[in-house]
Amino acid sequence: MTISTTAPVPVALATLDARAAPGFDAHEQVVLVRDAATGLHAVIAIHSTHLGPAAGGVRRWTYASEAAALTDALRLSRGMSYKNAMAGLQAGGGKAVVIAGAPKTEALLEAFGDAVAQLGGRYVTAEDVGMTEHDMTIVARRTAHVAGLPVAAGHVGGNPGPFTARGVLVGLKAAVHHRLGRDSLKGLHVSVQGVGSVGGALARALASEGARLTLADANADRAAVLAAELGAAQVPVEAIMAVPADVFSPNALGAILDETSIAALDVAIVAGAANNQLATAQDGARLAARGILYAPDYVINAGGIISVMAEYLGETSLARVNAQVDAIGPRLATLFADADASGLPTDVVADRTAQRLIGR
Repeated sequence: MTISTTAPVPVALATLDARAAPGFDAHEQVVLVRDAATGLHAVIAIHSTHLGPAAGGVRRWTYASEAAALTDALRLSRGMSYKNAMAGLQAGGGKAVVIAGAPKTEALLEAFGDAVAQLGGRYVTAEDVGMTEHDMTIVARRTAHVAGLPVAAGHVGGNPGPFTARGVLVGLKAAVHHRLGRDSLKGLHVSVQGVGSVGGALARALASEGARLTLADANADRAAVLAAELGAAQVPVEAIMAVPADVFSPNALGAILDETSIAALDVAIVAGAANNQLATAQDGARLAARGILYAPDYVINAGGIISVMAEYLGETSLARVNAQVDAIGPRLATLFADADASGLPTDVVADRTAQRLIGR
């Protein structure tokens, strides 16, 4: 890989005092990124480096305001600290969000790489929503602190989506065993919200094990194509959370589990890849009060960051990476047992464990 070292770096990084922002949680560093030449407008939030460099992808999204982007970055970066700690990684938590306004040009991606480089290795980036493997190759022209780069089949690295889906599958199985006493997914009804890179791979894996599926996606055509392929049912995206099923699997954006939507759920388990699924701190308790087993998002969806950090740290064995991902199942089984023993909601048990691991 060749990294450009042209100077001076034109991208402006300004430290933000985010203490009053929703989602702030003693973050170590928050910076606003601006580049007039490309229109880059981004926030990079470093929550913790207690266990290692702050690892977490970069998301490109349309936000209503810079304040909304900041809140998202703060919440996501804290989630990455917890996720990486619970996965046993030598990594802290960070996240970047690029506000979708200017076109996603190569120059803009290079400017983002310059911003990451200025942080001196405190933050390691990778692709997230709105970003691709190819985008990361452009970012990597300007910084070595990037992963999720294309690799040949059978090698460590590349698109983290399949690893995330693999982890969600083993985590979902652990939840099914714990809540329903079943070791097989055959005939199990799973309602899947979001069938993009991760949700689509998960749906295919569930179908291959005999699960019955109901699918929904904001892109109705994409859901229809996959439903036809898998012999699944399809409903409008606004109806998926009310579908009676054994498992609801959210694999789109977060904050979808709130007082109203939880009351409408007709499932025994919630287990999916979406980040920040709980809209408020009270929503884990609401799920528990209804007898719904919740697989904490940052525990079950850690497969992608396990792959990313393995690539970044030079791991060469795909078998070892897959074994790390598959450990998500036993980890959740222990968490569920601890929640039963303590009487606490599963999200509280996970949070307290992660906070202890990162010294908070």
